[in-house]
Amino acid sequence: MQRNWFLGDLLNQLFDRPGKKRGNNDNRSIAELCEALLSAEGEVSGFTLASTILDRYQTLEDPEKLEFFAYLNDQLELDADQLAEVASLYANDRSVNLYQKLSEVAESRGQELLRRLNQPSGATQELVAMRVDLLRFLKSNPELKRTDIDFVHLLRSWFKRGFLVLKQISWDTPARVLDKIVAYEAVHQINDLDDLRRKLYPPDRRCFAFFHPSMPDEPLIFVEVALTAEVPDAIDALLSEDREPIETEQAKVAAFYSISNCQKGLTGISFGNLLIKQVVTELSRELEGLDTFVTLSPIPGLNRWLEGETDNPEDGHAAEAVLAATTSPQDLRAMAARDPLFAKREDGMPLDPVARFHLGKGAELHELHAEADLSPNGRSQSGGAMVNYLYDLNKTERHHEEFATHATIEASRSVRAASTAALATKPRENTV
Repeated sequence: MQRNWFLGDLLNQLFDRPGKKRGNNDNRSIAELCEALLSAEGEVSGFTLASTILDRYQTLEDPEKLEFFAYLNDQLELDADQLAEVASLYANDRSVNLYQKLSEVAESRGQELLRRLNQPSGATQELVAMRVDLLRFLKSNPELKRTDIDFVHLLRSWFKRGFLVLKQISWDTPARVLDKIVAYEAVHQINDLDDLRRKLYPPDRRCFAFFHPSMPDEPLIFVEVALTAEVPDAIDALLSEDREPIETEQAKVAAFYSISNCQKGLTGISFGNLLIKQVVTELSRELEGLDTFVTLSPIPGLNRWLEGETDNPEDGHAAEAVLAATTSPQDLRAMAARDPLFAKREDGMPLDPVARFHLGKGAELHELHAEADLSPNGRSQSGGAMVNYLYDLNKTERHHEEFATHATIEASRSVRAASTAALATKPRENTV
């Protein structure tokens, strides 16, 4: 992993543009400053204006921030008439000059503004934080979606794989980063640094995160990995303080048991597939005995789906039993298998967001386990059931294509058999 730290340090130097922000002495409105930045040609003047705008934005209250986004959305959008005119000319004259002009008018002024704002040191992180505000306003102002499209377009280009640095998180990682891991854990809560130490220090534990050189202390996404002798079937076996760690040479399975996206401002920019693939590569290189890569994942929407199944004449009684916590492990597993395979959105994709995530990355629905998460949260969301998704890098590309194109779910024979198995729970007898 040392090569990643070296690359990260090198990219940090390239991205760390010196210069002190200033901007408290300019009395122009933020919209006037933006127009000035769009017309600025000099590098120095552009840098100063960008710093001023970003500083000014930090002082705005919510109504003023909303007004700022409305300005981006309405005043800096595409000029549709000009675009149509240039496109018509280019259709008849494929000259280089017209091509260049078409490329220019096909981009909104809002995109150009965001690109110019991303000049001072730390600007990328401030723009990511700015999008957090935008996403919040979008809930009640859907017309701002045009501006969000501009943000996403540029963030995807700034956060491409070539700029991301994979780092292993260990107990030797700087405390400022470890604090972020504690704060951002989204699947299995980390109570404090002592709790984190139990997840990082043993020899059969690994944690990896992606970083961007312009945000060196801010993980973008991280994954926690347990090295085990067998495919795990319960989360407590991985997290228990009393468990006995195994030596790395005994490990046959790498189990991804927690994947957490850290930056709300990067919602919609996916790193999960890249992270899993690179971690598999790193672990395979480090530990030759590993031959299986799986997750132990929650089923967060199972009980919510079952609430709508209680009137189903075929399995409504089993759904009621799961919700009442009176069903057998066999029937819980059967109902859990029905969720990703049969509970679908209108577009044919699974309702379960975790299933969409892993199946969309080319994983296989490998096995389901009842009584796998007996915590209050595990019981409330899935009756305690969890699932293994299997990552076979020789098949993930094909599985991904089938899922993305036809919503085809790759599932093991065991899971498919469970999804159609006869239910042991008997329907309640009607009473008069």
